[in-house]
Amino acid sequence: MNNANPTSLYVGLMSGTSLDGIDAALVEITPEAPPRLIATHAEPMPVALRQALLTLCHAEHARFAELAHAEATFCALQARAVTALLKEAGVAPEEVRAIGSHGQTIEHAPEGHAGGPAYTLQLDNPSLLAELTGLAVVADFRRRDLAAGGQAAPLAPAFHQALFDGEHAERLILNLGGIANVTWLPADPAAPVLGFDTGPANVLMDAWFARHVATSTARFDEDGAWAKRGRVDETLLTHLLEEPFFALAPPRSTGRELFHEAWLDAHLSGEERAVDVQATLAELTAVSVARAIDALLPDAPPITLITGGGGAHNAHLMSRLAHHLPNATLTSPAAFGWPEDWIEAGAFAWLAHRRLEGLPGNLPSVTGARGPRVLGGLFAA
Repeated sequence: MNNANPTSLYVGLMSGTSLDGIDAALVEITPEAPPRLIATHAEPMPVALRQALLTLCHAEHARFAELAHAEATFCALQARAVTALLKEAGVAPEEVRAIGSHGQTIEHAPEGHAGGPAYTLQLDNPSLLAELTGLAVVADFRRRDLAAGGQAAPLAPAFHQALFDGEHAERLILNLGGIANVTWLPADPAAPVLGFDTGPANVLMDAWFARHVATSTARFDEDGAWAKRGRVDETLLTHLLEEPFFALAPPRSTGRELFHEAWLDAHLSGEERAVDVQATLAELTAVSVARAIDALLPDAPPITLITGGGGAHNAHLMSRLAHHLPNATLTSPAAFGWPEDWIEAGAFAWLAHRRLEGLPGNLPSVTGARGPRVLGGLFAA
């Protein structure tokens, strides 16, 4: 796909571990300049679709018809998000070069399962999305890195480098989605970028809140107000932190297949107050992130921590992070033109651009792949 105009518009679509909706970002990409966020749209996840996807994420067996129905419904929601985004931005579809679609992760097993091959499964139908929107779609980003021996995650650090790497400044980026991941951009341009999943961010807090408090208008613990009312159960926290994942050396990645309600329930006695469990889960996120950063940068001088994702809006969680990272100054990516909620969607717009230009989208220093790889497949409109 040749494009005479060096400046191009892309749409990035992201539905993460939290399953709260489709994030759609319109991104302008110009050679030799950081990507620029033009417009955003959040399409809420209908309750029925969210439940169907949650069921698939934790199913031992699934019928093909169930997969097909969920995929078609999810794809229609993506198309609605794209249409709304372009309408709100006043941009005609023909002005957009391509959509970068992440899809919805159903299971991520980069080490395989029960001795089987490594795999990562994203529910997506890029052919249908191209048909519904009239736009070219780039999708299936993760499996190329996996085929090269990588973890297939996280993929955002390459975008973080394009977005935040300037003036050879050392920068640390933390994404607090359903799962938390961290990216280290060293000051030395010859040094490798590092990044990995640290563990749960919102996924367990959201699930526990949904079980005990949630209503039709309150689906998550806003500002961590409920967690703040509880007391951290230090014994429970110690047991949760004994999970072997937290001791793994990078490259490492994880998701709902490990950190889910059954995992949490297995650590509970049943005598805990629900509000204290929520406080402990917030502490688990803060402590696991802080330990990962301390291991990544031992004896580090004061650092700036750019914090994005839905968890960045959780005032209680942010206060606990500040407590456990006294040498870090927490700052918003808005200073770089990217509000907290839109980095992940922007990453897949950027990755679509990389695919169309034949450029690598992974960082082997992050994923452990055997080398740089062009990610994703192209589905023409």
